[in-house]
Amino acid sequence: MAKFSIKKNISLIIIFFSIILFDQITKILVIKNFQLYESMSIFPLFNLTFVVNYGFAFGFLNNSSLNQIIVICVIFSIIAYFLYLLFKTQDQFFRFSLILVLSGAVGNFIDRVIHGFVIDFIDIYLGSYHWPAFNIADSSITLGFILIMFNILFLNKKI
Repeated sequence: MAKFSIKKNISLIIIFFSIILFDQITKILVIKNFQLYESMSIFPLFNLTFVVNYGFAFGFLNNSSLNQIIVICVIFSIIAYFLYLLFKTQDQFFRFSLILVLSGAVGNFIDRVIHGFVIDFIDIYLGSYHWPAFNIADSSITLGFILIMFNILFLNKKI
């Protein structure tokens, strides 16, 4: 297994904690300044709308009656697996991609543990069609997965 040196990866560690901090600050601002389902238009095609998500990505299985302990355990297992991959790999591009996914997963995990749900507020829409609301953590996870796929498909590197 590759050795993950804190000294050699300080920039990744800073990115990791910065994303989590930014994610949590934005969510606190939304909770303190919006009522649930309240929306504010920011730009054309973009609102801030306070919603909660009890499920997984993009509202999949968004049901408050689901057993949240099972959801938390599944997410914790995913975080643990990505940490394993982070320590295993030597590739810095792949490590950066993993840090993006991990920081987002941890940001949403914090919400789930503290509130029992994830706070979403970024509302992108076109006409009456709205993309499921998301947050900074979700954006980080999505970008990380896109980079992982790019790494695998175009740089021909294996996980």
